[in-house]
Amino acid sequence: MRFEAGGRSFRADLGSPFSIAIPLDFAGSQPSFFDAPRAEARPFRAGQFVGDTRAGGSCNCEILTLAPHCNGTHTECVGHVTDDRVAVSERVPGGLCLARLVTVAPVAASESREGSQPAPAPGDRLLTAAALEAALAQEEGPPPSALVVRTTADEPRRAYRGPAPAPYLTRQAAAWLVARGIDTLVLDLPSADRADDGGNLTAHRVFFGLPPGSRRAADATRPRANITELAWIGPEIPDGLYLLDLQLPPFLADAAPSRPLLFPVHAE
Repeated sequence: MRFEAGGRSFRADLGSPFSIAIPLDFAGSQPSFFDAPRAEARPFRAGQFVGDTRAGGSCNCEILTLAPHCNGTHTECVGHVTDDRVAVSERVPGGLCLARLVTVAPVAASESREGSQPAPAPGDRLLTAAALEAALAQEEGPPPSALVVRTTADEPRRAYRGPAPAPYLTRQAAAWLVARGIDTLVLDLPSADRADDGGNLTAHRVFFGLPPGSRRAADATRPRANITELAWIGPEIPDGLYLLDLQLPPFLADAAPSRPLLFPVHAE
């Protein structure tokens, strides 16, 4: 594929994407967040029928149980924090968008002047506006509408437990993303906010353009903004410019399991 962006010509091989979703193994190791139960698969049963060929059934038919926000790679919309039931599949239009992948090192809260609500604990690790700005300053090319942020090389199928088990965005970082016109944010973190932040979800609200305390989707000034969490960007994928295909099922829910695909982009 050849295309133009920012007055320059680029090409991308649409047959060779990088998947940055964590495969959800219902029978094996899984990521988890917020002490959620494991995602499970069990055979459907109806009368004498069993949906498992290993148990004598004619075919396999399973009932899957999972919490999209906690059991793996997922994409969410403003409905995550509103009383209105907003469907992520209706807010994410689909198709390809220009994305930038950057690797950013979180910093200790005690070493940063940036914050959130409530104030971070000294031992918290923060994804700051300063770090994002420094990472993007090293990149050239047209401005992207999506940003993919890699912060870790840890095991992707880990359990995140406790009040602050992973880095999270500062209020200033979320505001910086908004100012840069980033509508799609992909993180290798379990949440854009601290696991226990008293229910403020500051970074989510700033990114969605939702006033503090509002639970009305109509109040959001960025109704199509979306956040993907618990992605896994392997070390073999270099920083740079990509086309992002954010694939998700047509669930009428605030979040759904997703499969972000990255297609490397090269200047002509």
